[in-house]
Amino acid sequence: MTQHYLSKKPIPTNERLIMALDFPSIAEAQALVEELGDSVVFYKVGMEIFMSGDYFAFIEWLKSRNKKIFVDLKFFDIPATVGRAIKALSNKGVDMATIHGNDSIMQAAAKHKGDLKVLAVTALTSLDRGDLDDLGFQCDVQQLVLSRAKRALTIGCDGIVSSGLEVPLLRENLDHKLLVITPGVRPVDNRVEDDQKRVVSVEQA
Repeated sequence: MTQHYLSKKPIPTNERLIMALDFPSIAEAQALVEELGDSVVFYKVGMEIFMSGDYFAFIEWLKSRNKKIFVDLKFFDIPATVGRAIKALSNKGVDMATIHGNDSIMQAAAKHKGDLKVLAVTALTSLDRGDLDDLGFQCDVQQLVLSRAKRALTIGCDGIVSSGLEVPLLRENLDHKLLVITPGVRPVDNRVEDDQKRVVSVEQA
């Protein structure tokens, strides 16, 4: 997982990589953080860690080690609920969080985000054109990503989550400052089988 701006604004090299802590237990996540030491400063904590219990205690543990934190829970509910959730999260000292929904959901999140960077999910990397057809979308993945990115910027989100495959299109069409988080970044020789379909190599990212 990487982050960058579509503008020329630089991101410190050691903050471009966001390590995903997709583990079923906090102990396993802590072991990796300790092993990586100062080589990684940014971590994603998502649903698996959330369901293991003591989610916010783990966040405090990361903060005590001066780590940056990306909360990837993809908040999706009625706008009022998402707004309150984002407001509460903004007081936890984390750096970024994801939301997933329509314009009113993005507006509610943007209104209550404070210093928290809110990222709108465009299209999950597990989706391809066939999946969009099944969901009733009359467009391809790139069109959907670009449309949602434009709306997120207009509404006031700080950035988006998108496959690295769509970044060239976003660069071509958007002039605004846009933080783009790209999941599914793999070494060329990584042959792991999972449900992510739209992935890129480290070199492409």
